[in-house]
Amino acid sequence: MTKSELIAALAEANQHLTAKDVETIVGTIFDQISVALARGERVELRGFGAFTVKQRVARTGRNPRTGEAVAVDEKVVPFFKAGKELRSRVNRGPIPGGKGE
Repeated sequence: MTKSELIAALAEANQHLTAKDVETIVGTIFDQISVALARGERVELRGFGAFTVKQRVARTGRNPRTGEAVAVDEKVVPFFKAGKELRSRVNRGPIPGGKGE
């Protein structure tokens, strides 16, 4: 599902909101998650999962084409860990009548 598909589905499910309002809400949520992660904070959505940042240490990598050693700098990367409820929903399979069938 893309961001625009999410916005369309939420607008359809919430007819009292305009598509523009839903787009603003979704954009604001994503922006706030990004801002919190940039500050190094953890973002937890109960039943869905948690977004965190992980520190990757500097290391020596390899160029796959040439095999040459390449220095890879230390970096911080976003990480998502699915919550228990999300994992069980995914393991149950597609919802009858849903798009995944």
